[in-house]
Amino acid sequence: MKIKSGFKLKKIIFLFLALVIITISIGCLGGAVQNGDQQIKEGVGTRPAWIDIELRDVATGREFKISDFKGKPVLMESFAVWCPTCTEQQKQTKVLESRVGDAIIHVSLDTDPNEDEEQIREHIEKNGFDWLYAISPIELTQALIDQYSIKVVNAPAVPMILICPDQSTRFLRSGVKTPDDILAEVEKGC
Repeated sequence: MKIKSGFKLKKIIFLFLALVIITISIGCLGGAVQNGDQQIKEGVGTRPAWIDIELRDVATGREFKISDFKGKPVLMESFAVWCPTCTEQQKQTKVLESRVGDAIIHVSLDTDPNEDEEQIREHIEKNGFDWLYAISPIELTQALIDQYSIKVVNAPAVPMILICPDQSTRFLRSGVKTPDDILAEVEKGC
């Protein structure tokens, strides 16, 4: 009898602790998702300060800011050279670029702090990509995380932000997007 009640008590304590851990985890995850959604909603229709942060094109050394492209749609993706889904998205972007030319500005922003310009140049040359590539400064990466949540730097999810001609922004769905998907998003606007 004593073994059964001791076992029962341990089982109840275990279940209680498991329930507490699950509840805390769901609360944390739910809060992150809720805050991420709230942050995304706040980003729509507003001009974020991060579009004025100086960037440097890895291929040319030319300095630029996202705000330099006011009046044109800009697609900015967060990526890393080690990420195969990022490369697949960039191949789709290359097809899109061949169709629309410079009607849409493309910026690939490396958010992996362990990568350098040489690695990015090799990636560009190996794949024949020819749009703007830059290493994200820490303050830009943090501003993007603050606005869109940590998912904006999850390279395998191929995060992409649409910056509309009025420089309001919208986070696009995760996953590889075809040229037609991207065009539909640009037409939808912010």
